[in-house]
Amino acid sequence: MISKKVKVRLLIVLLSGLFVLGSLIFYAYAQTWGKTELEFRIHINEELVLQSVYGESPTFAIWIENPETSETKTIFVTNRAGVNDWEGKADVPTALPKWDSISRKERQTSQTDINVDAITGATPQPGYFTTRVRAMPGSKWICWIEMNLAGDYNENFPNFDKVSKKTDDFGTGQPAIVYKASIEVVNGNIVIPEVIGMSVLNEQGKVIQPLEGITSALNVFDEITISAIKPKPKIL
Repeated sequence: MISKKVKVRLLIVLLSGLFVLGSLIFYAYAQTWGKTELEFRIHINEELVLQSVYGESPTFAIWIENPETSETKTIFVTNRAGVNDWEGKADVPTALPKWDSISRKERQTSQTDINVDAITGATPQPGYFTTRVRAMPGSKWICWIEMNLAGDYNENFPNFDKVSKKTDDFGTGQPAIVYKASIEVVNGNIVIPEVIGMSVLNEQGKVIQPLEGITSALNVFDEITISAIKPKPKIL
Protein backbone atom coordinates (compact mmCIF):
# COMPACT_ATOMS: atom_id res chain seq x y z
CA MET A 1 0.00 0.00 0.00
CA ILE A 2 1.37 3.40 -1.01
CA SER A 3 1.90 5.72 1.94
CA LYS A 4 0.41 9.20 2.07
CA LYS A 5 3.88 10.77 1.86
CA VAL A 6 4.67 8.86 -1.35
CA LYS A 7 1.33 9.86 -2.83
CA VAL A 8 2.07 13.52 -2.12
CA ARG A 9 5.48 13.23 -3.76
CA LEU A 10 3.99 11.54 -6.83
CA LEU A 11 1.36 14.26 -7.04
CA ILE A 12 4.04 16.95 -6.84
CA VAL A 13 6.06 15.25 -9.59
CA LEU A 14 2.94 14.94 -11.75
CA LEU A 15 1.96 18.57 -11.24
CA SER A 16 5.53 19.68 -11.93
CA GLY A 17 5.53 17.71 -15.19
CA LEU A 18 2.20 19.21 -16.23
CA PHE A 19 3.50 22.69 -15.40
CA VAL A 20 6.64 22.16 -17.53
CA LEU A 21 4.58 20.76 -20.41
CA GLY A 22 2.12 23.64 -20.18
CA SER A 23 4.97 26.14 -20.14
CA LEU A 24 6.51 24.56 -23.24
CA ILE A 25 3.18 24.66 -25.08
CA PHE A 26 2.60 28.27 -24.06
CA TYR A 27 6.10 29.23 -25.15
CA ALA A 28 5.66 27.46 -28.51
CA TYR A 29 2.43 29.31 -29.26
CA ALA A 30 3.82 32.60 -27.96
CA GLN A 31 6.71 32.29 -30.41
CA THR A 32 4.27 32.17 -33.34
CA TRP A 33 1.68 34.65 -32.07
CA GLY A 34 0.98 37.37 -34.62
CA LYS A 35 3.61 36.01 -37.01
CA THR A 36 3.30 34.78 -40.58
CA GLU A 37 5.38 32.87 -43.09
CA LEU A 38 5.57 32.55 -46.84
CA GLU A 39 5.46 28.91 -47.88
CA PHE A 40 6.81 27.84 -51.28
CA ARG A 41 5.46 24.46 -52.36
CA ILE A 42 6.79 22.90 -55.57
CA HIS A 43 6.20 19.56 -57.25
CA ILE A 44 9.11 18.25 -59.37
CA ASN A 45 8.08 16.06 -62.32
CA GLU A 46 9.95 12.77 -61.93
CA GLU A 47 9.27 11.59 -65.48
CA LEU A 48 10.92 14.65 -67.04
CA VAL A 49 13.88 14.40 -64.67
CA LEU A 50 14.49 10.79 -65.72
CA GLN A 51 14.20 11.74 -69.39
CA SER A 52 17.07 14.23 -69.10
CA VAL A 53 20.59 13.11 -69.97
CA TYR A 54 21.87 13.24 -66.39
CA GLY A 55 18.70 12.11 -64.62
CA GLU A 56 19.32 14.59 -61.79
CA SER A 57 16.73 16.85 -60.18
CA PRO A 58 16.80 20.46 -61.39
CA THR A 59 18.98 23.22 -60.05
CA PHE A 60 16.84 26.07 -58.74
CA ALA A 61 16.80 29.15 -56.55
CA ILE A 62 14.04 30.98 -54.67
CA TRP A 63 14.31 34.59 -53.56
CA ILE A 64 12.08 37.46 -52.49
CA GLU A 65 12.26 41.11 -53.46
CA ASN A 66 11.06 44.19 -51.62
CA PRO A 67 8.94 46.04 -54.23
CA GLU A 68 9.70 49.41 -52.66
CA THR A 69 13.48 49.14 -52.30
CA SER A 70 14.20 46.40 -54.88
CA GLU A 71 16.41 44.70 -52.28
CA THR A 72 16.43 40.92 -52.45
CA LYS A 73 17.17 37.96 -50.24
CA THR A 74 17.71 34.36 -51.26
CA ILE A 75 15.41 31.91 -49.48
CA PHE A 76 16.67 28.64 -50.92
CA VAL A 77 19.18 27.52 -53.52
CA THR A 78 20.18 23.98 -54.44
CA ASN A 79 23.64 22.80 -53.48
CA ARG A 80 25.44 22.93 -56.84
CA ALA A 81 24.55 26.57 -57.46
CA GLY A 82 24.86 27.57 -53.83
CA VAL A 83 28.40 26.30 -53.31
CA ASN A 84 29.54 26.17 -56.95
CA ASP A 85 29.84 22.37 -56.93
CA TRP A 86 29.74 21.57 -60.64
CA GLU A 87 31.82 18.35 -60.69
CA GLY A 88 35.08 19.68 -62.08
CA LYS A 89 33.78 22.93 -63.57
CA ALA A 90 34.73 26.12 -61.74
CA ASP A 91 31.43 27.76 -62.63
CA VAL A 92 28.35 27.18 -64.79
CA PRO A 93 27.05 30.68 -65.53
CA THR A 94 24.31 29.36 -67.81
CA ALA A 95 22.62 27.34 -65.06
CA LEU A 96 20.84 30.16 -63.16
CA PRO A 97 21.88 33.47 -64.80
CA LYS A 98 19.21 35.60 -63.08
CA TRP A 99 19.92 34.30 -59.59
CA ASP A 100 23.66 34.52 -60.23
CA SER A 101 23.34 38.28 -60.76
CA ILE A 102 21.07 38.57 -57.71
CA SER A 103 23.43 36.64 -55.43
CA ARG A 104 26.38 38.79 -56.46
CA LYS A 105 24.49 41.92 -55.41
CA GLU A 106 23.44 40.32 -52.13
CA ARG A 107 27.06 39.61 -51.25
CA GLN A 108 27.97 43.25 -51.89
CA THR A 109 25.13 44.95 -50.04
CA SER A 110 23.69 44.69 -46.52
CA GLN A 111 20.11 43.55 -46.32
CA THR A 112 18.65 45.51 -43.42
CA ASP A 113 14.96 45.08 -44.10
CA ILE A 114 14.86 41.42 -45.13
CA ASN A 115 15.78 39.51 -42.01
CA VAL A 116 16.22 36.06 -43.55
CA ASP A 117 19.23 33.77 -43.76
CA ALA A 118 19.93 32.34 -47.19
CA ILE A 119 19.69 28.56 -47.25
CA THR A 120 21.77 26.28 -49.41
CA GLY A 121 20.31 22.79 -49.36
CA ALA A 122 20.68 19.41 -50.99
CA THR A 123 18.94 19.19 -54.34
CA PRO A 124 15.45 17.83 -53.62
CA GLN A 125 14.41 14.54 -55.18
CA PRO A 126 11.41 14.47 -57.55
CA GLY A 127 8.14 14.95 -55.74
CA TYR A 128 7.03 17.71 -53.39
CA PHE A 129 9.47 20.25 -51.99
CA THR A 130 8.52 22.88 -49.40
CA THR A 131 10.42 25.76 -47.85
CA ARG A 132 9.26 28.68 -45.70
CA VAL A 133 10.44 32.13 -44.71
CA ARG A 134 9.22 34.39 -41.91
CA ALA A 135 7.58 37.57 -43.22
CA MET A 136 5.98 40.57 -41.53
CA PRO A 137 2.15 40.40 -41.53
CA GLY A 138 0.74 42.79 -44.13
CA SER A 139 4.06 43.16 -45.95
CA LYS A 140 4.22 42.84 -49.73
CA TRP A 141 6.77 40.86 -51.70
CA ILE A 142 7.74 39.90 -55.20
CA CYS A 143 8.60 36.20 -55.23
CA TRP A 144 11.03 34.75 -57.75
CA ILE A 145 11.90 31.18 -58.74
CA GLU A 146 14.49 30.20 -61.34
CA MET A 147 14.86 26.58 -62.47
CA ASN A 148 17.18 24.71 -64.82
CA LEU A 149 17.11 20.99 -65.58
CA ALA A 150 20.53 20.01 -66.94
CA GLY A 151 20.64 17.91 -70.09
CA ASP A 152 16.98 18.40 -71.10
CA TYR A 153 17.88 18.80 -74.77
CA ASN A 154 15.36 19.33 -77.53
CA GLU A 155 15.66 20.14 -81.23
CA ASN A 156 15.95 23.85 -80.46
CA PHE A 157 18.61 23.35 -77.76
CA PRO A 158 20.64 20.27 -78.77
CA ASN A 159 23.79 18.94 -77.21
CA PHE A 160 25.57 19.65 -80.48
CA ASP A 161 24.40 22.43 -82.80
CA LYS A 162 25.06 21.34 -86.39
CA VAL A 163 24.66 24.90 -87.68
CA SER A 164 27.03 26.69 -85.30
CA LYS A 165 29.18 23.58 -84.82
CA LYS A 166 29.13 24.21 -81.07
CA THR A 167 28.69 21.79 -78.19
CA ASP A 168 26.74 22.58 -75.04
CA ASP A 169 29.86 22.53 -72.84
CA PHE A 170 27.92 23.17 -69.63
CA GLY A 171 25.18 20.60 -70.29
CA THR A 172 22.52 23.25 -69.77
CA GLY A 173 20.01 21.96 -72.29
CA GLN A 174 16.99 24.21 -72.41
CA PRO A 175 17.64 27.55 -70.67
CA ALA A 176 16.55 28.22 -67.11
CA ILE A 177 12.88 29.17 -66.63
CA VAL A 178 11.98 32.20 -64.49
CA TYR A 179 8.77 32.39 -62.43
CA LYS A 180 7.41 35.50 -60.71
CA ALA A 181 4.50 36.39 -58.41
CA SER A 182 3.45 39.19 -56.07
CA ILE A 183 1.86 38.48 -52.71
CA GLU A 184 0.63 40.36 -49.65
CA VAL A 185 1.37 38.52 -46.43
CA VAL A 186 -2.17 38.01 -45.18
CA ASN A 187 -2.91 34.61 -43.69
CA GLY A 188 -4.66 32.45 -46.28
CA ASN A 189 -3.43 34.31 -49.35
CA ILE A 190 -2.28 31.93 -52.10
CA VAL A 191 -0.71 32.84 -55.44
CA ILE A 192 0.49 30.78 -58.38
CA PRO A 193 3.62 32.25 -59.99
CA GLU A 194 3.69 32.75 -63.74
CA VAL A 195 6.49 32.02 -66.17
CA ILE A 196 7.84 35.39 -67.33
CA GLY A 197 10.59 34.15 -69.63
CA MET A 198 13.76 32.15 -70.00
CA SER A 199 17.03 33.12 -68.38
CA VAL A 200 19.73 33.82 -70.96
CA LEU A 201 22.35 36.57 -70.72
CA ASN A 202 22.52 38.39 -74.06
CA GLU A 203 25.10 40.81 -75.44
CA GLN A 204 23.17 43.79 -74.05
CA GLY A 205 23.41 42.39 -70.53
CA LYS A 206 19.71 41.55 -70.33
CA VAL A 207 19.02 38.25 -68.59
CA ILE A 208 15.31 37.44 -68.95
CA GLN A 209 14.31 36.78 -72.56
CA PRO A 210 10.95 35.88 -74.15
CA LEU A 211 10.31 32.13 -74.31
CA GLU A 212 11.61 30.71 -77.55
CA GLY A 213 12.12 27.05 -78.40
CA ILE A 214 11.21 25.87 -74.88
CA THR A 215 9.26 22.63 -74.58
CA SER A 216 9.47 20.17 -71.66
CA ALA A 217 11.29 22.62 -69.37
CA LEU A 218 7.97 24.37 -68.74
CA ASN A 219 6.63 21.24 -67.04
CA VAL A 220 9.56 20.26 -64.81
CA PHE A 221 7.82 22.18 -62.03
CA ASP A 222 4.28 21.00 -62.71
CA GLU A 223 2.83 22.55 -59.54
CA ILE A 224 3.89 25.71 -57.69
CA THR A 225 2.04 27.61 -54.97
CA ILE A 226 3.14 30.41 -52.67
CA SER A 227 1.03 30.80 -49.53
CA ALA A 228 0.88 33.14 -46.55
CA ILE A 229 0.44 30.92 -43.49
CA LYS A 230 0.70 30.95 -39.72
CA PRO A 231 3.88 29.22 -38.53
CA LYS A 232 3.34 25.90 -36.77
CA PRO A 233 4.20 25.87 -33.04
CA LYS A 234 7.20 23.70 -32.19
CA ILE A 235 7.29 22.36 -28.64
CA LEU A 236 10.70 20.75 -29.02
